[in-house]
Amino acid sequence: MKELPMYLEYLEYERHYSRYTIDNYERDIEEFLKYLEKENINYLKLEYSDIRLYLMHLKDEKREKSTSISRKLSALRSYYKYLCNNNKVKSNLFSLISSPKKEQKLPRYFEYNELEELFSVPDLNTALGQRDRLILEIMYATGIRVGELVKIELKDINKSERTILIHGKGSKERIVNYGEYASDILGMYLNNGYKELNKFNSNYLILNNQGRAITERGIRYILTNLIKKTSLHKNISPHMLRHSFATHLLNEGCDILSVKELLGHESISSTQIYTHITNDRLKEVYLHSFPKRDIK
Repeated sequence: MKELPMYLEYLEYERHYSRYTIDNYERDIEEFLKYLEKENINYLKLEYSDIRLYLMHLKDEKREKSTSISRKLSALRSYYKYLCNNNKVKSNLFSLISSPKKEQKLPRYFEYNELEELFSVPDLNTALGQRDRLILEIMYATGIRVGELVKIELKDINKSERTILIHGKGSKERIVNYGEYASDILGMYLNNGYKELNKFNSNYLILNNQGRAITERGIRYILTNLIKKTSLHKNISPHMLRHSFATHLLNEGCDILSVKELLGHESISSTQIYTHITNDRLKEVYLHSFPKRDIK
């Protein structure tokens, strides 16, 4: 079964997928291949009914959610497209399978007062505290993904213009801006905490406590510990800062096309989910502000 390792290399070196995405694809594909092996089905001679039975297995026997099934279908659809393009299979049957409809969950975000409390937690008298505050400031000020944050190098930052060159998904680049608060903590960190942490002359902006480039998991660990020191009762994720960035921009009147570009979304449909939140906010403001009078 040499095709799978070759496909994973293709994702890494030609499609430039993140390690996190590649690992998920590998896990989902291997699960499907094990299922086929158990059912004595040749993975290169699939029939449409084989796929339908596998989906029934995921839904009825494993009780998996629609989101999980959709993710696995996406991985398998991509894998069999690769096999088809390399003449290993006659056609990509997964292209005929639609992903199950999923409930649209509104993104969770922080209110302004919650952000103020969270941002006050890091101790700016320590190197790690300055780093942690910078993580919060940069992620909220720019709306970048955690995978983009860990890739930032010093050369990507233009301090005079207050811009950062972001290396996004699929090797796509974009410029993001940051404001005065992020600029102040960036200057403090680079002049103090960064020099203390940077024991190995790293080019990366965010470092772990050993002086190495931090990982996405490391960022999540930091945020989890920060939230524990607040009065907030939320399961924090790095994406909540990204969601807060987008939601607050729209609440303050920013147009959705600008938010789409700032977030690095390829499609406006990815950005439109935030309008559900802002529409609720507009309704609340309207009901609170509209002058009422008795109608006789």
